[in-house]
Parts: sequence; C-alpha cells; structure tokens
Amino acid sequence: MKKIKVGGHYVIHCYKHDGRIHKIWEEAVLLEIGEEYLVFGNDRTKVIESDGRSWKTREPAIMFFFKKKWFNVIGQYKKEGIQFYCNIASPFLIDENAVKYIDYDLDLRVFPDGSFKVLDRGEYNYHKNQMNYSKELDRILHMELTSLIDSVRKKEWPFRHEEIKKYYEIYKQEKEKSAVLN
Repeated sequence: MKKIKVGGHYVIHCYKHDGRIHKIWEEAVLLEIGEEYLVFGNDRTKVIESDGRSWKTREPAIMFFFKKKWFNVIGQYKKEGIQFYCNIASPFLIDENAVKYIDYDLDLRVFPDGSFKVLDRGEYNYHKNQMNYSKELDRILHMELTSLIDSVRKKEWPFRHEEIKKYYEIYKQEKEKSAVLN
C-alpha cells in the first residue's frame, strides 16, 4: 500500500458482497487521517455505475470511512441544509489509490433537523438471500445500524453540522492548493 497523504486524490470503489463493482467515484481529496478513520471531500465528482452509466454529484460532500465500523457517513450540502447519508458497509481498505468497501444496501438518511429514515430494507433482504449473507454478518450489520442510529440521536461525531462545515473549509483549501500546483 502506498503511503496515503492529506491532500492526495483518491478514487472510491464500492462493491457488492459477491465482489461485483457497484459504483466508482472518480475523485475524493483526503482531508484527515485519524487513527480509526479517514475523511475525504469532493464536489461535482463523476460517479460510474456498474451498468456503465455515469453522473456527477450535485453538491459538496464530506465522507467518513472507518477502519473498524461497518458503515460510512457522507455529509452533504443540500439546499435544505446539511444532510447525512450513511451506508451500512464493510470497513474500508486502501488498495493503490482506491478506497474500497462493500455496500450492504441498508442506508440511513439524516435530515437537517436531525430526523432520520432507514432506507432500502427490501433491497437488503433481497441481496441477503441472493448472496447468502451469513447469520453472523446479518447480526453485525443490524447491530451497526442500531449503533449508527444511536450516534445520530446523540449527535456524536461526525453528526454535527459544524464538523461538516469545518471539513468543507479544509476541502476548499486543498482544492486551491491543487489548482496552484497544476
């Protein structure tokens, strides 16, 4: 594994449990390296779907990937305010210049007022049966969803709007540095 560094540009590869690529984000700028997490930022980034379709993200996003937690968190600047989109997913790994994780369908949308909604239970159940998730994996994923909801309710890091604003400022500074160097 190459040494990762703040300000570095990486791609994000999202897989399904059976090893199929699900989505690729073409750029994420590394903003912080924590002992148990990495924080990235991006804006208007090209996303390539498994069927080859592509689109660009519409707003700035701050992404939190964890080494030991079975979820990742995306803070998004929406017109209505800062929202969080959380994916129940495997802990990340870095391979070359790619952040890689497995997506397990269950998602949590957190609205600007702190209310939230669990999404994609049907898709989760379909893939659980289709890809034969073990009982242990199913237990872990549901425990992590419960833990995630608890963190949202307590407004624990990173579920505070000021954290997203802070990292967005760092992201803008890193982009300015890149623009000057290129």
